[in-house]
Amino acid sequence: MRLKTRIAFPIKSGMLVIMRVLIVFLVFLTIPFSVVIGESKKHADTKIPPSATPTAVPPRPIQELFASCVRCHTIGKGTLIGPDLLGVQDRHDDAWLIKFIQSSNTLRQGGDKHAQAIFEANKKLPMPDHVYTEAEARAIIDYIIAEGNLIKANPKFLDNTINFAPPSNNWIFILAVLILFLALLDLFFINLSKYKFVNIALILLALAMIGKIVRDELLIMGRSLGYEPEQPIKFSHKVHSGENKIQCIYCHTGVYESKYASIPPVSICLNCHNVITRGTNTAEMEIDKIHESVNSGKPVRWVKVYNLPKHVFFSHAQHVKVGKIECKTCHGDVASMGRIQQVVDLSMGWCVNCHRETKVDFDNKYYTSYKLHEDLKSGKISKVTAQDIGANNCQKCHY
Repeated sequence: MRLKTRIAFPIKSGMLVIMRVLIVFLVFLTIPFSVVIGESKKHADTKIPPSATPTAVPPRPIQELFASCVRCHTIGKGTLIGPDLLGVQDRHDDAWLIKFIQSSNTLRQGGDKHAQAIFEANKKLPMPDHVYTEAEARAIIDYIIAEGNLIKANPKFLDNTINFAPPSNNWIFILAVLILFLALLDLFFINLSKYKFVNIALILLALAMIGKIVRDELLIMGRSLGYEPEQPIKFSHKVHSGENKIQCIYCHTGVYESKYASIPPVSICLNCHNVITRGTNTAEMEIDKIHESVNSGKPVRWVKVYNLPKHVFFSHAQHVKVGKIECKTCHGDVASMGRIQQVVDLSMGWCVNCHRETKVDFDNKYYTSYKLHEDLKSGKISKVTAQDIGANNCQKCHY
């Protein structure tokens, strides 16, 4: 009997523990269901009116929104049935325009003086109400502003007021050839002139003119002074550097560290043009080319303006960072240019003369090894030019 009691007792206590665990488990299992059921009942008791039920309405394209406007209005082309919309944003604020677009009749019936004045000025023709949201009405206003800006656009905004290209000698050359031909014709065939020395003098004069023109043309051959190529994107330095005060170093990042100033990648353009998507003079067309380049992975093929022969060494870092030469010394007043134009001939004479005349900023770490510092302090010399530190040594540029 004692043995049976000892065996039964542990079995009873074990069953009791298992039952208690099951009860606790069931309690915790039923709590979330009760909360969900309670919440669902609460929401079931709260009746939502059909008009308050949120619905996701996709935005309509601006062409669809403005389609009903063009029946009665133009932008910059004069009065149609209703008034011209050009400059409407200057005549009224946005909040009023949104209400007017949605329902001009409501404004007028509410006693709005501006709405009534427009109604009177347009033969009392009522403008129909439009089922536009506030965002859609605002999109119409933005569209009117954008189209109005395009009307004010200047198609010649890239043209420069000054052309640095040398004047053409074509007409002088043609005149000299004509004089030479007539003088030779008269000398050997027609004999109109009684004095042969006149024809000989004209021949010599014509040959001298032709020789000078050929010499001048040979001197400027390959120098491309005034070169102003069209670029794949209508980019205006006047707009960016002049009006918006963007520094050269912001785009041409290699100017302090490299031989080349570097052409800016389109990723730099996107720093601004991710937000600015429409130009005053070109709308979206030119800015879209930037996004197309990024999306396709194809770089914009800019046309290089300043070209040196391959046998010439030139470093932007040496001149700009070390020599402290300003960009406009070689590139002119870029801030006033539409298209970039070559303003110096880049001849060897031009470089040599600059080295002879340009005073070096000698108080910087790049020139500490030169003994000329002692001559400056003693007053033996008053300045140090680039030529004094070997800039005109042939091997500096030709190697």
